[in-house]
Amino acid sequence: MIDLLIRKVLPKPDVAGRMVRWAIELSEFDVQYEPIGPIKGQVYADFIVELSLAATHQEEPNSRWVLSVDGSSNQQGSGVGVILEGPNGLLIEQALRFAFKASNNQAEYEALIAGMLLAKQMGAKSLLAKSDSLLVTEQVTGEYQAKDPQMGAYLEYGKILKETFAVFELVHIPDNRMAELTC
Repeated sequence: MIDLLIRKVLPKPDVAGRMVRWAIELSEFDVQYEPIGPIKGQVYADFIVELSLAATHQEEPNSRWVLSVDGSSNQQGSGVGVILEGPNGLLIEQALRFAFKASNNQAEYEALIAGMLLAKQMGAKSLLAKSDSLLVTEQVTGEYQAKDPQMGAYLEYGKILKETFAVFELVHIPDNRMAELTC
């Protein structure tokens, strides 16, 4: 069952070239066109309902969301990987590729900010964030200062987002393979 233009080709023997040969080859297998129908729309509807239920659930007082982030940059571009684990086995994974040039540290900040925004949208109150960037982790926790103006802007926005959670903890994970994104 497919929803392609092959339905227009199979019943017409006057189409030239390879399509005629394919039509003849496929005719011996009794191939017929059947539209897929509303399955695609139902998948989207089910997905939205599932996320809506997850976002509107009553969070237990001690429930903690876990965020794993990783950003990377190379000659071809930069991007991030974000994994958000919520209560009751909820798992959301995102991979983002940027249309702008970014350093590795900027990509790491972008990953953290994207993950924090996702957690906020999902209604998380307590968030444990894991990053493999020592610089980002130490800047957000206040151990390091941001000397570069761009890093300072990322740091300020990270601090603003940090305040939106009742409990926020950022830890350095030396090798965060779970959220690794290869650009």
